[in-house]
Amino acid sequence: MATRQKLMRAIRVFEIGGPEVLKFQSDVAVPIPKDHQVLIKVYACGVNPVDTYIRSGTYGRKPHLPYTPGFDVAGVIEAVGDNVTAFKKGERVFTTGTISGGYAEYAVVADDNVYTLPEKLDFKQGAAIGIPYFTAYRALLNRARVKPGESVLVHGASGGTGIAACQIARAYGLKVLGTAGTEEGQNIVLRNGAHEVFNHREANYIDKIKKSVGEKGIDVIIEMLANVNLSNDLNLLSNGGRVIVVGSRGPIEINPRDTITKESSIIGVALYSSTKEEFQQCAAALQAGMEIGWLRPVIGSEYPLEKVAQAHENIIHSSGATGKMILLIS
Repeated sequence: MATRQKLMRAIRVFEIGGPEVLKFQSDVAVPIPKDHQVLIKVYACGVNPVDTYIRSGTYGRKPHLPYTPGFDVAGVIEAVGDNVTAFKKGERVFTTGTISGGYAEYAVVADDNVYTLPEKLDFKQGAAIGIPYFTAYRALLNRARVKPGESVLVHGASGGTGIAACQIARAYGLKVLGTAGTEEGQNIVLRNGAHEVFNHREANYIDKIKKSVGEKGIDVIIEMLANVNLSNDLNLLSNGGRVIVVGSRGPIEINPRDTITKESSIIGVALYSSTKEEFQQCAAALQAGMEIGWLRPVIGSEYPLEKVAQAHENIIHSSGATGKMILLIS
């Protein structure tokens, strides 16, 4: 007698489009881990802006339809495939990517994208680590090559990646400035590593930053919304300063002359351009941050799986981020 395949709740996308193409289904087959893969029972999954870009077809990498979105899950190992030696059933873990998709009760993940989740962090915090912290580390250490004592401005610091950048920058000895659009967001930024914070909804906030940093300018700017801020960023930089573009939602006109006298740079960052060695180095640094205590994900909005369309709407159009957006699965 054939064994009935186990079913799960999951979000499926059958066509490119707006949040309405995110379809909740309760009869999706639980995937089976293959060689060097694990099956994770998912307790929480992070919602990232890139999830919306992929769903809407505006991202460079197009999905194979149908698919389940979601990269950053946290949960417990349910089963392991062949040749998996680093993990066993029952271990608490988080991920930096999935094979089958994270907006689901179970997810198959390559074993080299799985990391141990310390007991001091809950599953919601575990789901907030992946893309935000690995991207922030890559932006600061691999692309900007920051040095202790340098200054960094995190432009849009109250969301998941912004908070990660503030915590990492402070831990590595930088002077940290941040911007946020609400009073609550500004307070979160100050509690998570920033020495100073500015309200980027104020008309004169750029002048306030210039007054704070003086003639030298800012060494590194981590930019979450380059299509709005890049021109101003170039005028804030120090000699040899670097703007690291983490996010952009459209074009912007800049004057290239602004880069000449300061010999400044505009540098893009894409997490999945990382080599395996860079991923391992980042993971080691972040694991140390969890153990010591400076890596502390801040959770913002929480949504049940059925409300994922609202989550996708809000992550793009909300009035101001205050922590990492999370889907609660199990």
